[in-house]
Amino acid sequence: MPDLGTQMSSEDSFELYVIPELEVLARVALTITRNSADAEDLVQETLLSAYRAIDRFDGTHPRAWLLTIMRNTEKKRHRRRRPNLLRDGDAVERLAFSAPDQVDNSPEQAYIANEFLGVVTSCLVNLPDRHRQVVELIDIDGLSYAEAAEIIGLPIGTVMSRLHRARARIRQRLGDAGVAPKRSLL
Repeated sequence: MPDLGTQMSSEDSFELYVIPELEVLARVALTITRNSADAEDLVQETLLSAYRAIDRFDGTHPRAWLLTIMRNTEKKRHRRRRPNLLRDGDAVERLAFSAPDQVDNSPEQAYIANEFLGVVTSCLVNLPDRHRQVVELIDIDGLSYAEAAEIIGLPIGTVMSRLHRARARIRQRLGDAGVAPKRSLL
């Protein structure tokens, strides 16, 4: 990979490698912080750190590089303040937007989808934090196991195991509520 410092300006490198990842950064920040305002602050601090370090970036794996910066930035922020213990109210909105579109837009289908979303939301809120976090990062935010593991700071196997347990709990609760989905949904 060419040296970005001599080939491109910092602004060009930032635009090429960082700007395309803004949406992912915003979703992950929201998952990590569980608060829109804190998520915006985390993204801004991450972008500032990335801009300062762009000349040292080798051009490979920009998402992993940015998520590592975000994780380290959040660790620093976390040390400076007490953790926010509020639940993530924005996860429900992200879940609704990440769900596949319904082919049938009838009122009945909309009602069923809304009921299902309500039950899934209840399941998510009642999961232990360690399980809910992996569901949000992988199933809602669409990150890979490796990306989620990097953010959380755990081995990939642990992330996969937590996701499996979380999905099993959700399936069980959906079954108990009488709205068990097809296996492919969870």
